[in-house]
Amino acid sequence: MSLTFDALADRARALVADGRRAVLGIAGPPAAGKTTLAVELIAALAPAPPAGLMANTWVAHVPMDGYHLADVELERLGLRDRKGAPDTFDALGYAALLRRLHEDEDEDEDIYAPGFERVIEQPIAGAIPIQRAARLIVSEGNYLLLDTPKWRTVRPLLSEVWFADLDQRTRLDRLISRHIRFGKPEPVAIEWATGTDELNAATIAATRDRADLLVPADLLHRIGRPPA
Repeated sequence: MSLTFDALADRARALVADGRRAVLGIAGPPAAGKTTLAVELIAALAPAPPAGLMANTWVAHVPMDGYHLADVELERLGLRDRKGAPDTFDALGYAALLRRLHEDEDEDEDIYAPGFERVIEQPIAGAIPIQRAARLIVSEGNYLLLDTPKWRTVRPLLSEVWFADLDQRTRLDRLISRHIRFGKPEPVAIEWATGTDELNAATIAATRDRADLLVPADLLHRIGRPPA
């Protein structure tokens, strides 16, 4: 039987059945539909909490993208032309946020996480508030399953990790369109998507088998589309 969106929502809800905070990771290569899946999950889950939790405030969305290093730092490190690669993120800073989400779940009024503004392609500090009432945190990012010295600190802090397994052709089409939408001329968008982004996608694809669940392409195609 094929996986359904309702089954995904039920699985996510079950992560906080004991009332403790859980962090659900959604991994996958660029433009695989990670953010769309996260947003749709939260929209479906927010008004229907498990018993004892408050509607809407029990879920939160905290993307990993806020931990991009700023362009000025990438320039200093000589990594500007590799933006989006594993070493162009603050992996340990992201892990520290995840650790705090677990350790301070009943202490802090709010925890603030950085966001990422695609129009300027820069991280924005303190952009995402996480309220104390939040039990399920959904966090998507490229490298959640990467087994390198800095990134391997992340996986133990995620309750589950799902992998958005979109087909290559659709993903590349979406990625090129996204680059164009946010200001890159079409030739530059194609070069970046098939060059730097594709090298990163290969690194991410190699982590696929470490996921707890594969979200298949047929389901990812349906998520986020208006009903017929």
